[in-house]
Amino acid sequence: MFTLGGRAGPGGRATTAGGGGASVPGVPTYRISEAASLLGVSDDTVRRWADSGLLPTIREPGSRLAVDGAVLADFLVRRGADAAPVTAAGAPIVAESARNRFRGIVTQVTRDKVMAQVELQAGPFRVVSLMSREAADELGLEPGVLAVAAVKSTNVVVEVPGR
Repeated sequence: MFTLGGRAGPGGRATTAGGGGASVPGVPTYRISEAASLLGVSDDTVRRWADSGLLPTIREPGSRLAVDGAVLADFLVRRGADAAPVTAAGAPIVAESARNRFRGIVTQVTRDKVMAQVELQAGPFRVVSLMSREAADELGLEPGVLAVAAVKSTNVVVEVPGR
């Protein structure tokens, strides 16, 4: 099993904590701080959500809590659907670029023989990219995988950060 930082339990699976989610082979797990960064909230908020059962966690070797990537992807989709629209009102725009990068979690990958449709949830933003199936396969894109959508003009390019 591939996990960020190699944090998988025996047999390539992380163990479940408190009746939470189970790890899926091939999908990374995220430390509480990593999940918080992707969700745009504090570590304490993620822990509160985990304690309340809102966000299932798994226990990795060394008793470290983590969130399975597929579970985090589902949570991001549900949270993004409930989020209020983001506007620039009240916040000055200090910089902008034609090459925007949206760091997020892959939430869905639909493949056919030639093409793939990849959906990312980057904070409250849902980003969709169409690419060759070969590219999606080479990047290992599956729900729960951390990826970056780079946007230039009308094209969205999905990148996977170094592991």
